[in-house]
Amino acid sequence: MDFEFLYIPIGVPTFHLESAQKEFDKSVNMLKSIDGAGKYPEEMLLSIDKLNAFLEGKNPDLVIVQNITFANSAYISEVLKKFDCPVLLWTLREPVIDGGRLRLNSLTGAYSAANTLRGLARPFEYIFGSPEEEKVIKKTSSVIKAARLKKALTKLNFLQVGHTPQGFGFGRGLDLEMLRTFGVTLLSIEARELINKAKLYSDEDIKEYLEDADTRINGLNETKEKNRLDFARLYRAYSEYCKENNIGALSSRCWPDFFTAFGTPVCAVLGILNDLNIPSACEADTYGGLTMYMARFLTDSPAFFGDPVSMNEEENTISFWHCGMAACSLARTDTGACADVHCNRKIGPTLDFGCKANPDATICRIGKDAKGEFRLFLSHGEILDKPKQFNGTCLVVKTDNSAEEIVNRSVTDGWEPHFVVAYGDITDELKALANFLGIEVMCY
Repeated sequence: MDFEFLYIPIGVPTFHLESAQKEFDKSVNMLKSIDGAGKYPEEMLLSIDKLNAFLEGKNPDLVIVQNITFANSAYISEVLKKFDCPVLLWTLREPVIDGGRLRLNSLTGAYSAANTLRGLARPFEYIFGSPEEEKVIKKTSSVIKAARLKKALTKLNFLQVGHTPQGFGFGRGLDLEMLRTFGVTLLSIEARELINKAKLYSDEDIKEYLEDADTRINGLNETKEKNRLDFARLYRAYSEYCKENNIGALSSRCWPDFFTAFGTPVCAVLGILNDLNIPSACEADTYGGLTMYMARFLTDSPAFFGDPVSMNEEENTISFWHCGMAACSLARTDTGACADVHCNRKIGPTLDFGCKANPDATICRIGKDAKGEFRLFLSHGEILDKPKQFNGTCLVVKTDNSAEEIVNRSVTDGWEPHFVVAYGDITDELKALANFLGIEVMCY
């Protein structure tokens, strides 16, 4: 994926250019230290002509517009006429306050630019400060990552396997909505297509898949022979389909079809796919799977998908659980990822483990409000070092804010019963992404 951002330092030559040049040099060095995909002018852009010359022939995925000194709205207007991409507006701190000359007047320029951005209904992120300040570095890094993710979504083929079960329609994706809001291409097939594909494989055809699974899942060899082999058939069917169709994430129907029509659950297959960098949600929850993709992209780690099933006021924790399809790499090191049977259907293999701890966790979900508009759930906490609480896969998050209030508010606000727990603090990146996509953010 060819991602590119532009650093656009705008201003006029009537301010203190020695101070401006120092900030220009520091800004370029800071941005290069964050991400190597930037394009930079050789000098400050202190006229409309110089600005347009630099913009000529560019096609950025993000523009970082910095008032190196004051600049009127004509400058940002030129940028917005040429590019329809995310914008980070950056105000520099005045380098000296000594009762003498105003060196930069960057802040007034920011007001001028922001007035134009708002007037044209263009979403943008904003930061105030000097390039050496930690908050500026953190914010800029978050916005660049969000812009990278926004572009990645436009390249994503998302596979929807089968329909959501009765009563689970909240997760059903529509191709037009996915394309319009996220830029994602939604592909759909019936579960039976992959089941029929799996049935064609001989025992020899699936040998390498079974051997790979044995290295990931403890006790898989104790699963009934037929189920163990049929699991490997599903593993190959899903893997090959994803490779052949360039699938980057998926949601899959699971019950009842894989129990009734095939006799073996797909849970453990989805768990392995999550470890193979194909974020995969069960119960055909497409928007849950999309959230998993976002979390995986921003953390470079598989995310957990599950239901909030328990809350402990004294510990200030919320427990998340699902039948057994979490990524094997998320398992506690003292147990590893273990094989078991499905908690209700008593057919295996499913995965069975508690998840490893992590000091940062982001609880998130792309969902919809009562009017069908997309919105983003966000909360932050810590994944605790807890053993498995229920059969299946589960983790426990100690939330920063009141767990009781989070549960009460999220229930009364009508959120879907599936959430994603990311291994890392990606709240800033997701807020920026939601802003760029025009999605409401609800923080808990």
